This record gives sequence, structure tokens and C-alpha cells, in this order.
Amino acid sequence: MRRIPLILTALLLVACSTTKLLPPGTYRLADNKVDFSGKEKLPTGEIKPYIMQAANSSSIFGWSPGVSIYNWSNGSGEGINKFWESAGEAPVVFDSTLVVRSCENIAQHLQTLGYFGSRVEPTITLKNRLARVRYTVTPGKRFPIDTLIYEVPGGLFGEAFYDDSVNISVRKGDFLAEKTLEAETVRSTSALRNRGFYDLSKNHYFFEADTLTDKTKLYYRIHEYTRNESPANAVPLRRYHIGDVRISHTSNIPFRESLLRQYNTIQPGFPYSERMIDVAYSRFSALRLFNNVSIEMTPVDTTTVDCDIRLGGNGVVGIKLNLEGSVNSSGLFGFSPQVNFYHKNIFHGGESLNLGFSGNWQWLANTGAASSEFAVTAGLSFPRLLGYRVDRMRGPNIPRTEINASFNYRNRPEYKRTLASLSYGFSGQLGRNLFYQFNPLQFSYVRLFAISVDFLKILIKYPYIWDTFTDHIDAGVGGMLYYTTNSDVVPKTAYHYGRLQLDLSGNVISLFNKVLPYDAEYNEYQILGVPYYQYARLSLDLGKVFRFGWNNGQALALHFTAGAGLAYGNSLSLPFEKQFFCGGASSMRGWQARTLGPGYAPKNPGYEIPSQVGHMKLEADIEYRFPLFWKLEGALFAEVGNVWEVRETLPDYKLDQFTLHSLAADWGLGVRVNLDFILLRLDAGFRLRDPARDAGDMWVKPRAWFKEGAMAIHFGVGYPF
Repeated sequence: MRRIPLILTALLLVACSTTKLLPPGTYRLADNKVDFSGKEKLPTGEIKPYIMQAANSSSIFGWSPGVSIYNWSNGSGEGINKFWESAGEAPVVFDSTLVVRSCENIAQHLQTLGYFGSRVEPTITLKNRLARVRYTVTPGKRFPIDTLIYEVPGGLFGEAFYDDSVNISVRKGDFLAEKTLEAETVRSTSALRNRGFYDLSKNHYFFEADTLTDKTKLYYRIHEYTRNESPANAVPLRRYHIGDVRISHTSNIPFRESLLRQYNTIQPGFPYSERMIDVAYSRFSALRLFNNVSIEMTPVDTTTVDCDIRLGGNGVVGIKLNLEGSVNSSGLFGFSPQVNFYHKNIFHGGESLNLGFSGNWQWLANTGAASSEFAVTAGLSFPRLLGYRVDRMRGPNIPRTEINASFNYRNRPEYKRTLASLSYGFSGQLGRNLFYQFNPLQFSYVRLFAISVDFLKILIKYPYIWDTFTDHIDAGVGGMLYYTTNSDVVPKTAYHYGRLQLDLSGNVISLFNKVLPYDAEYNEYQILGVPYYQYARLSLDLGKVFRFGWNNGQALALHFTAGAGLAYGNSLSLPFEKQFFCGGASSMRGWQARTLGPGYAPKNPGYEIPSQVGHMKLEADIEYRFPLFWKLEGALFAEVGNVWEVRETLPDYKLDQFTLHSLAADWGLGVRVNLDFILLRLDAGFRLRDPARDAGDMWVKPRAWFKEGAMAIHFGVGYPF
């Protein structure tokens, strides 16, 4: 036992060594830095990708844990050493010849940006078998364009070019730069191909700049021959039309031919257009059925191209599994499995059937208190608006019709509850980044039974809570707008997003109050002996993720959410399912789900398993994400937020009313396994400020973080925000 500290110290020293396995006489490349001299300054991110040799990735104050783990090996690549080498990161052996090539590469890149005659001077520092390279960059001279001269073929092509001239991105006064000219070549080629000029490519474009005088003259030329041809190979640039259109698909995915033709926007006789092809490609891909969409255009003469569309795919039927779990220091465990069965072509028209089975179990260790929840969901998604022909719709994005039904059973120590719901609506996409969902019908029926005597006493004592725990009908409309610049399952780039959701219920039903039965005792109108909810609920989520570091391996994620709900007319409270809560794997991770708030309020004594909710929510989160080694990532996070009530609910109603002083705060750390197609994470959250504690002792001291009720551990899938 006395040797254990010595062993751990020795292991730590070996781990901190990052040069142990370097070949004799070599150095490990520890760092590349970029400085600028002169007035011109560019972002270092514009230069670093052109350095030929990258240093080892680092994540914690310059320390590279991957290299340290690699050094646990003896370099033999056998047995346990092979495992350490595969899990870690081999040290980068410094190569001075690549420094020279990097200087040339950077200078060449600066020229493409319009900095002519740039200089790059390296400084190499060798110390303790570590090499550090500093690149001092002096950007060269820039030339503004004084005169722009166009030379293009005439006829129909010339007319089309000059019609598009208002969109030309290179203009007088701009700085001359190869990158700008290349971007204009791509833009103009696409615009003219959309006007039928199938033969045109960016190799037909030629630029020549005269910088011999103080005035820079740029010639913008399009020839009828390409850059690797001579004028003798010139062929007139003609406008093409669509000839035959053939569609084929794999036999293992039966699809109605008439419907397939409606999705296709490429029609015989139409002028050739690259945009038209892109629209057809997007439509077929949006069916979520064919994972291989190929559209091939073949010229048959000087004015006609035939089209072959080939659709392939597999995996029409499948199963998805999801799992979340959490535990806190007070012994509250949570476990949430989910299984989904899907069929992506149930009626041979791209219709998707999804059957889901999910559960949620919570229990308090050593108390016998437990709750369980089981849900069955069924969803049917049509890749079109029912009753409306697809070929009448324009654009690449076709709305989907969604029909969803579910049944949910919850068994808590205080009560049992069933919830049956049905919704009908539409979802789709506007542009590349904006998604929407609109449900003109949202209906649910809630029935509660087996209410415990103790809980019934609390409901009688607090009428506001009573309204939440009675049989109700919830019928209304709902909608959601979601904007994101990256919709990948595991995003790898900087991005931002926003989600706005609105629910309205009971307003249409209230128009018929005069003919509905009225219960004077509870001051509510009823349908078939059951009251209906009437409320408005609005929520907003905003998020932004910054990327930085070498290869953008590190990230800073910011998240803000706010929501409020107001019951009125026939209701005193929102349905329990529509109320806001804090805590869990993606919200205030120092608490387990539904254990925080509202306001200063302590745990409601009526709930053996905590279920703290409110009609208003504010929360802000920040998370720093960094690579560790292999597929592992680390995270440090801090969060502040709470939920509140908007009406008097407790005897001392000030406990749950909104005030910024009742904000809770936590911090934590996590580890993630990033497999690209899925991300698994384990987070530990520690409370910093708990508004449920005594007013003078809300701040939780470090020595109490691991004590009862001051921390929580969460397992989740995907980033929390």
C-alpha cells in the first residue's frame, strides 16, 4: 500500500513525457505559431491550414494527453503496448524540410488572396527535444482593379452573359485576387448552365491582368475552347434542351411509377438547367428512401441531352435503440430506454411507418419509492401533402404530412395516469436551413386514477395544482420553426441554431361554451363530463457553437432557453406535460430531471419521486469541448437557470414566483465517445448555487459537492445542445 503513491507518481511522470519514444537525435514538433509584420493582418486560421506539418493535438494548457498515453508503450507494438499506441497519438517527429515547403505554400496561398510578393520567414527553436516553429508573415502588395474589360462570344450566349452581368462578383475597385476570380468563374458557369449552356465549364474562362502601370486593367474573357485546348478546337457554345428521360430504381424497393414521375422535375423538351437537375436530386433524396441518387446527362446531338435517373437504396426496414440514464448523490436513479421500429416504404410511395416503445423508471435507493412510465407511439409520414399532386409544387422541398398517435401510462407513488394523444400536421423545409412544423390538430385525453390519500390532501390544499391533476381534454393547434446552419447528428463545424415553438389550446372549443355543460362547483365547461384545457405556451431555444484550435478540434457552445405558459378561460394551469422543468442530461446537470424549482421552493412533500415544474423557465449554458485521445472528448460546463410559477400556488407564494435572485447555478465535467455517426456522453454536474437551501446559505461549498443532493451523473446520446 505504501508503494501505490510512488507507482502513481512514476506513471504520471512517464505520462507527462512526450519525447520518450522519439528516435535518437530527433525532436517532437510541439507548436506552430503565426505572426504578421507590417500593417496587413490576416486571421491565423487563414494561414495555419497551409503549414505542411501539424503539431500533435493539445487540449489542456498545451498538454497533449494522446501523446502521453502513447508513451505508456515501449514502442514495440506488441501486447498491451499495441493497445496504448492505438489509443494514444504518436509524437510528430519534426522535419525541417517541411518548414521550407510550408513557407512556399503560405506565400502561394497569399498570392491567391491578392497579396503579391509576400514573404514568410521561419524561426525554429529547439529545446528539451521539443521543436517550436514561428512563421513571420509579411503580406505583399495588393492591386485594386481600375478597368474591367469583357470579351465573350456573341449571339444567344452573349445575350445570356450580359443579362447576368448585374450578378458578376468581380467589379471595379475590388482587389485583384485569384481566389475571387475562381469564385466568379464557378458562379458564372452555374448561372449560364442554368440558362441551357450545357457544354460550358469553368475551363472556358480566361483572366488576364495588366499591372505594369499604376492602373490595373483586368480582361474577363470566355472562349469557345478550354484552357487545355487551342483556338483550333473552338466549338460554338449552344443552348441545349432535354431529350428522353429514363427513371430506374432497384428492384428491392418497389415504388409506384406514377408517383415517381410526379417527383421528377426534368421533363422532355424543357431547356437544360443545372438548377432543374438539383431540384430533382433534392426531391428524390427527400424521400428518405433512396440513399443513392444518380442523375446522368448524355448529349445526343449539338442541342439535345438525354437524362438517366438511377435510384438505389437498401435498409427499408430497421430498428433504432436509444438509452439515457442518470443518478444523483441523494440516491435517485433514472433509466430511459427506447426502441423504434421503422418501415420507410410501407405503401410503396415513400411513406414511413414508425412504431416506438419507450419507458422511464426512477427509484430512490433504500426507500422503496419508485415510478415507472411506458409509452407506445405510432407515426405515419407521407412525403407529400395528402390530396395535392406533387408535380404542382415547385422547388426542391416537398412538405410531409404527419399523423401521430400515442398512448402513455405513468405509475407514480402519488397517482396513476394514462394519456392518449393524436396529432395531424405538416412538416417541411424552407431554403437550406429553416425547418417548420404545423399541427392544425393536436388532441390528447388525460385520465388520472388511484390517487393516494396524502397526495389528494395536497391537491385539495392547493387548488392551482388540483387543476393539473384531474381528467382533462387538450385540443388545439401548435407550430414550430427551427433554423440551423448544421443539421448533422454530430456536427463538426461551427454553427448556430434557433427554435421557436407555440401551442394554443381550447380557444376553438371555447366558442361553443354557450352550448356546453357548465360545472359551477369548479367553474369550468365540460365535454362529455370532462373539462378542457385553455392556454397559450411559447418557448425559445438559441444556441451557437464556436470552433477553434488546430483543425477546429475545440469548441465553445453557448445555449439559452426561455419559455412561458399562461392558462386562462377554462383552466387555472397548464397540462402537466406542457409545464417546464429543469435538470436532466441536457438541462442544469447538477440536478436530475424535475428536481429543481420552482423558484426557492424545496422538494414538494407530496411527491415521493421529485416532480418540480413551473409555468416559466429561463436557462443559460456554456460548455467547452476539447479532444482527448482516440475517439474520446472532454467537456467543462457551467449552467444557470430555474423554473417559476406565474400565479400563487404555495401558502408562501413568494417561494415559487419569478425573481432573478432564485436562479440556480451548477458546473461540471464530462467525457464523450465520438463515433462520428453517434456520440455517447457521461456528464457529472455539481451544484454551485441551490435556491432551495437556506436564504443565507445558497452557495454550495466544494466540500459539499459529493454529499447528498449536491451532484448528479447523467448518461446521454448526442450533445446536450
